[in-house]
Parts: sequence; C-alpha cells; structure tokens
Amino acid sequence: MSAPALARARRRRAEVVPLLLLVLLAGGIWGFASLADEVSEGGTHLLDERVLLALRNPADRAEPWGPRWLQETVRDFTALGGVGVLSLITLAVSVFLLLDGKRRAAGLVVVAVGGGLVLATLLKHGFGRPRPELVPHGSYVYTSSFPSGHAMLSAVTYLTLGALLARLQPRRELKAFLLGVAIVLTFLVGVSRVYLGVHWPTDVLAGWTAGGVWAILCWLAALTLQRRGEIERGKP
Repeated sequence: MSAPALARARRRRAEVVPLLLLVLLAGGIWGFASLADEVSEGGTHLLDERVLLALRNPADRAEPWGPRWLQETVRDFTALGGVGVLSLITLAVSVFLLLDGKRRAAGLVVVAVGGGLVLATLLKHGFGRPRPELVPHGSYVYTSSFPSGHAMLSAVTYLTLGALLARLQPRRELKAFLLGVAIVLTFLVGVSRVYLGVHWPTDVLAGWTAGGVWAILCWLAALTLQRRGEIERGKP
C-alpha cells in the first residue's frame, strides 16, 4: 500500500474507532441501567437462584459442583480480581511505563484503575443489595453485592491495560492476543464469583457492564489526549 493510501486508511480508522466506542458506551450505560432496574424490582431473582443452584451439589448446597481441584482453581481465578492483585499489576505496569519514558500513559493507567475502584465502591453503597444467602460462601466477603466489585475492577484493569498494550504492538495478531487475554481474565474472575456463591449472576453481569463502560471512557480519554499530544502515542 502506498504512503498516501496508508495515511488515508489511518485517518478513516481514527474517525471510525471513536464512533464505535461511543456506540458501545451508550449501549453499556443503557444495559447497566436496565439491569439495575430489573434487579431493584426483583425481576431477576428467580433466574439468579436457578443459576446459583445449578453450580451446587443437589444433595449438599454447601458443596460446589466439580472435584476439589476445580474448587481450588476457581479460588485462584477469583484472586485475580482482588484489590491487592490488581493494585500490584497496576503498580508494575505503571512503573514499566515510567521506565519506558511514558509517564503520562502511566498516569492514565493509575487514574483509570483508581477511578474504577471509587466508582465500584459508590455503586455498591448506592444499591446496597445483600449477598446471596442461598448457599454458603466459598470466599470471605464484607461489602454489598451489586455490582460485583471483582467483575467490575477486573474489567476496568485488564481491558484498559490490554487496550493500552495492544496499541504499542504493530502486528494485528499481537493486538488480538492481548485483548483476548484481557477478556478471558475478566470472564474467569466474574464466573468464579458466582461459582463460589458470593454473588448473584446479575451482580457479575452488572460488574462486567459497568467496568466495560469505564474502560471505554478511559480509551476515549486516551485517544483524545493522544490527538492533543498530551499523552505518548503507541506504534501504528
């Protein structure tokens, strides 16, 4: 492809990507509001119970479905969405970006993850949904249930970092791989919360949605700052 044609293709992509992100942002906000309304009215309670019980031994609700090694593996997955683990990952990536001379990108990562934590806390206090009591909890919990903080924060952290690292890669295969890893990690953390009985399925769905919305906002902010030259650009 000639240089002018390549430049035109990049301009088109620069125009299309923000538009797609805005469409996803609007859809995510609508989806979260609709789900929150249904949860508040109790319209999802029967489905939540059925899914939660489907993951338990019918003869003993205290026993999750599957062998003991699976239960231990799921606890490992749920730790990937804990505040401690995500804080360490955020710190490591931020220090790496600082050492690489990308201090503004490092600041964006800290603001994105820190802001997501504040938003998750505010949403939990605002809705105040009780934790499931239908089955014993497989993990210690001390906050309200809606939305799932693990699901939301893992979406915020992994999707934001995945998108940031993908922008630093020139090959599409590597970009797709990084984003795919981010999505899989977010999925595993959310499913683990339901499996352990500490969240209703709709809590996790709401956490994914809210986390995705926040990540999109951060991506849009990064694109805007890059165009203004206020944040370092990745490789094309």
